[in-house]
Amino acid sequence: MRRVGIIGACICDESTALMAEEIGREIAERKAVLYCGGLGGVMEAAARGAYEAGGNTVGILPGSKASDANPYIRIPVVTGMGHARNVILVRSCEVLISVSGSHGTLSEIALALKMWKPVIGLGTWKDLPDVHYVESAGEAVEKAFELLP
Repeated sequence: MRRVGIIGACICDESTALMAEEIGREIAERKAVLYCGGLGGVMEAAARGAYEAGGNTVGILPGSKASDANPYIRIPVVTGMGHARNVILVRSCEVLISVSGSHGTLSEIALALKMWKPVIGLGTWKDLPDVHYVESAGEAVEKAFELLP
C-alpha cells in the first residue's frame, strides 16, 4: 500500500484547509494511506478528507497521548518525541506533500530531501531546491503519485 505524507501548518486559514482536505480525499480515492503529524490545521483537514473518503489515516504524534490526535486519525502513533517525531513521519512516507507551513514544516521538507524522498510544494516555503512546486491540490496529488518510487 502506498504511503503519502501531508505536512503543513498546525493552524491554517479556510482556503488552505480546503486544499488540504481535497488532497486527503484524493489520496484516499487512490487507495493510499495518508500519514501526517496527527494534530490540527493542515494535518486535520487532510485527515478529514481521507477519512470521509473511507481512507486510512496515520498520525505520528509528538506527545504521549493517543487522545491528542485529531478525530480523523484512524491509527495514532504515540512517540513522546516532540519535534523529533518529524523524522519518523518522513521516514514512514514514500512521498510528501507540503501545504503552507512554518519552521516545523521546513524541517520536515529538509529531512525528506536528505532522505531522498520526493517533496511536492503547494503554497509552502518558496525556492527550495529539489521541491516540485505545483499550483493546486489536484496537481499536488498527481505529482506525488507520478514521483512514487
